[in-house]
Amino acid sequence: MNNEKQELYDAMIAYKVPGIQAAVDKARKAGMSPEEIIENLGLGMTEVGVLFERGKLFLPHVLSAAAGMKSAMDVLGPEMLKNGTASAVKASVVMGTVEGDVHDIGKSICSTMLQCAGFDVHDLGRDVPKGDFIKEIKGGCKMCGMSALMTTTMTVQKDVIEMLKAEGIRDQVKVMVGGAPVTQAYCDKIGADVYGESASETTRKAKELKI
Repeated sequence: MNNEKQELYDAMIAYKVPGIQAAVDKARKAGMSPEEIIENLGLGMTEVGVLFERGKLFLPHVLSAAAGMKSAMDVLGPEMLKNGTASAVKASVVMGTVEGDVHDIGKSICSTMLQCAGFDVHDLGRDVPKGDFIKEIKGGCKMCGMSALMTTTMTVQKDVIEMLKAEGIRDQVKVMVGGAPVTQAYCDKIGADVYGESASETTRKAKELKI
């Protein structure tokens, strides 16, 4: 890893927005492409997610790193469009914490990591009505990520899958489920495609789908 790449990675792990912006500016001046910069920031953001899951970093640190990533994307996104390289974006993903559930920390981290990995993420937030997932899928989203943090709301994930079947569009989308009470067994039972125990695992599995 050359100096600029290492500094981008280190800046993300240090999670300070000014530091991330400074590392991005230095990398740009050194001639690094927007794609390379985003790739290395993404590697750092992935590590931030891992450190969070291990209890080494905490939510404010993750949110600060995510803010730094967004700041970088605000600068680099237009450059990619100008250069005609933004078409490399992966599939559109609708993300949300299901209806009746207001816990969205893990989902938000997952959305950020998916965005860093190149996905076009439509994050609907928390307490998302079932029909809103359907609308986004009909609008072109090829992946649907649903988080549920309570046993009383995890059944909504099944409801959305049943609604997709009723609409005749279940085969048009890959469904990802996660959240504290959700398991691989439950994912299999309700007919979802992917179970992610953590944000980093979900992102890895999403990339493996190659949509």
